[in-house]
Amino acid sequence: MRNHFSRILGERLLTISKVHEDTGIARSTLINLYYRRSKNVKFDTLRKLCDYLQIPLSELIDYTPKELTKEA
Repeated sequence: MRNHFSRILGERLLTISKVHEDTGIARSTLINLYYRRSKNVKFDTLRKLCDYLQIPLSELIDYTPKELTKEA
């Protein structure tokens, strides 16, 4: 799973401080997302970010499932 938060902020010339001020999302949460340190992100946080950035979740988070292997 990869998040594209840092790329999106860079493309839009947005700062973490600006996103924090506008959304109310904790700076620590935004910093962890930016540096890809987050393991668990609340759905509410993802929704707020997508609404704020006006993007679908699939643009913020990219997930390709692992191929399942059959046991012999």
